[in-house]
Amino acid sequence: MGSGIWSTDVYSAAESYRAAKGDSAFAYSDSGARTVHDDLDPLGVAVRESRDSAEHPNTLAVAVLFDVTGSMGGVPRTLQTKLPDLLGLLLRKGYATDPQILFGAIGDATCDRAPLQVGQFESDNRMDEHLGKILLEGGGGGQKSESYELAMYFMARHTAIDCFEKRGRRGYLFIIGDELPYPKVKRREVGKVVGDRLRQDIPTRDLVAELTRVYDVYYILPAGTSYAGDDQVLTAWRELLGQNVLELDDLDAVCEIIALTVGLGEDAIGLQEGLDDLDELGSSAGAAVGRALARLDRGTLVVADDLDLGGKSGVIRL
Repeated sequence: MGSGIWSTDVYSAAESYRAAKGDSAFAYSDSGARTVHDDLDPLGVAVRESRDSAEHPNTLAVAVLFDVTGSMGGVPRTLQTKLPDLLGLLLRKGYATDPQILFGAIGDATCDRAPLQVGQFESDNRMDEHLGKILLEGGGGGQKSESYELAMYFMARHTAIDCFEKRGRRGYLFIIGDELPYPKVKRREVGKVVGDRLRQDIPTRDLVAELTRVYDVYYILPAGTSYAGDDQVLTAWRELLGQNVLELDDLDAVCEIIALTVGLGEDAIGLQEGLDDLDELGSSAGAAVGRALARLDRGTLVVADDLDLGGKSGVIRL
């Protein structure tokens, strides 16, 4: 996978075709599907690959996995509508030369029909097709936890990415959610959902240490979700990922924060340059993204609208 080139024209044509037919971009889920689409089923999948080719010689793996339970069900719809913006920033602004993007969805392995859905790493408009095949289950277990650790297990042990294997550069994994991971990757759930036979459960902390060798992992907690701003959720994730826990006060800014995080990580931009790019794009997400990413920008200590600087607000640089 990963061949081809993203085309906004192809995306727009597909949107127009769906609109003319009265179809949803998430036709699989909206048609009443109740099981994981075959193309996204992780059971028995040996590996999802991001590989170099003559067409894409310098690939960068970017995986976006989002919770589709409860209040998080709107996130993939937002991602789908903003795909041109995401790819425009990554490609036209030079944040990444050959990005290959994988989309997936996270549920609850204790009760959901679709606890894990994983697409392929793609460079072209097939990423839009994979998004459209996601089952937006909207369930969840109601106990403030979802199976994020199962998704991280798959990414750690069932992906292979050339940016790391050939060049020693980690890929990017974004987890978008609003709840806690379970404390252990359970061997029984791995067997049922992925098909691996583990000898014992794996503590989530150990699994994260394994995963972060290969990926820079970010957890994004958007506003407007059930546990936005929840101290327990934020503390648990910060214990696992440190500063890579981002609070986003605008759900519609998910694509922008992903793009700018990659741009910062690749040293392609500084934060202000990225915010200027958003302004040029006509995006209204700049303020929310700036607040969320302030601590990731090298050399930036604080960015805040209400910072007390003798009546002034702004940026403090080291």
